[in-house]
Amino acid sequence: MKRWYPYLITVPLGLVILAYLIVRVNSPINFADIWSRGNQAKNTQSDVGTMPDVKAVPKDVLELRKKHQLRPLTEREVGTKIQDLPNGIYGFSTCSVVALSAKRGNTFSLEIHKHDGIVYYVGYASEEHIEKYLTRQKNFHILTSPHSWEGASSLFEIPVEFVSKCEERPMRDGYLFDLFVTTIPELQS
Repeated sequence: MKRWYPYLITVPLGLVILAYLIVRVNSPINFADIWSRGNQAKNTQSDVGTMPDVKAVPKDVLELRKKHQLRPLTEREVGTKIQDLPNGIYGFSTCSVVALSAKRGNTFSLEIHKHDGIVYYVGYASEEHIEKYLTRQKNFHILTSPHSWEGASSLFEIPVEFVSKCEERPMRDGYLFDLFVTTIPELQS
């Protein structure tokens, strides 16, 4: 009977490890993104109603990606800190931008571009809000959406470092991202 003790311990332990590896490899859950979000609300389709078709990439977004010669984030890069990622990539994230996700998935998130050593929020905003950014005003908000709609139909990108605060705000069919800009570095003397 004493010979069976090692088998009784080894076999269940092996099965647990095998089950963990199967779940880890086949699971669509991005654990790094979940950990980096902390206590933020999960903005899923069931929480906010119907979502726009996230698989259909608008033409202007494709053109912006092509202009900057961006490639999608690979599955191996998912969960990597943004500063450790190479230039020339795009992915998706909420306000935190700690790590990127390769797919927009079920959550409302902004597209994030990294090129020329700079990380950008990419989204849609009204002409009025974009004008505040282009004229280099101080202390203003840009309400940004991941998808074009009648109140925010112009695509733009803004460096993450220009944004002093980013908040997610519920909207009828999803979320808006309120980007608060205090000063733009070129204006500082």
